[in-house]
Amino acid sequence: MNRVVEVWRDIGAESLNLPNLLTLARILLIPVFIILFVNPTPDQSLAAAIVFTVAAVTDMLDGYIARRTGQVTTLGKLLDPVADKLLVLSALILLMNVDRVSAVVALLIIGREVAVTGIRAIAAGEGMIIPAETTGKYKMTLQVVAIILLILEGTGFAELGNMHLAGTATLYLSLVFGYVSGSQYVWSFWKQVVAKGL
Repeated sequence: MNRVVEVWRDIGAESLNLPNLLTLARILLIPVFIILFVNPTPDQSLAAAIVFTVAAVTDMLDGYIARRTGQVTTLGKLLDPVADKLLVLSALILLMNVDRVSAVVALLIIGREVAVTGIRAIAAGEGMIIPAETTGKYKMTLQVVAIILLILEGTGFAELGNMHLAGTATLYLSLVFGYVSGSQYVWSFWKQVVAKGL
């Protein structure tokens, strides 16, 4: 119990704000999404797409609200990217499981995310700040759209067009943006390493 109190004091009561609650809600929606989509039927796929969409919307809202209201916290900076990656990577793994995403594409995306997360962790340990690039935001948006399209492939929405083709093309585009933004992270990190003489 004492440890819980200490952690609460370290984080600070101010961390329990609307943006962070939205981030926590996104994390809690991930197991719901997994349960719905692990053995997808048309109805479960539709429900999974709705849950994934709601979770993705919280991603847009939490950052916007935090910046607009000055509620940016250390906890939020830590949880937000973790929640994003957990959401996207769990969806990619499940889509790969039902043969809607190529294993090579999934591994390339996962590899990029692990590499960028590692660079950001090293940078944070050295007191460096690597700002998020616009291309990274485009990457995330394209990934979300692609995943929703690929989930809907197994529903009545498939009658509207070739969801698999549209989703796969969008995912490939997100992969390009992902590696462009990843190279920008590496370049920004390298410049700061050189400047600090590390």
